[in-house]
Amino acid sequence: MLFYLVYVSSAVKLFSASELVELLTKSRARNSEAGVTGMLLYKDGNFMQVLEGEKEAVLSLHTKILNDPRHRGLITLLQGELEEREFSDWSMAFRDMSKADGLSMSGYSAFLNSSLTGMEFTLAPTRCRRLLMTFKENMR
Repeated sequence: MLFYLVYVSSAVKLFSASELVELLTKSRARNSEAGVTGMLLYKDGNFMQVLEGEKEAVLSLHTKILNDPRHRGLITLLQGELEEREFSDWSMAFRDMSKADGLSMSGYSAFLNSSLTGMEFTLAPTRCRRLLMTFKENMR
């Protein structure tokens, strides 16, 4: 049985495009080595990430993220067991929701304008799964 975890956090400062590339390069290498897959969304200095893999590997990575000085206000929204990976093709898929190209994405709705750490997700954490799956389907 696999394990998944979804969290949101805020960056201490806005990430530049080059800082996001560096973060993704390191994350993808580390995740691949640990057997962790998932997706990272970034919008206006906020992150939403789903991690999936062996429970120990996911929780170990989550602990590192909790202690990463670039993050603050981390909230775990969902976690649990998973029969099969949702993001098996990606060591870490990524989408910058701050960019305008999201407006032309198939299936776009005003829901995608939600702040990643907004009350919409804190009060109804399953909405984050809907958001992540929207991006998964449109990134293929």
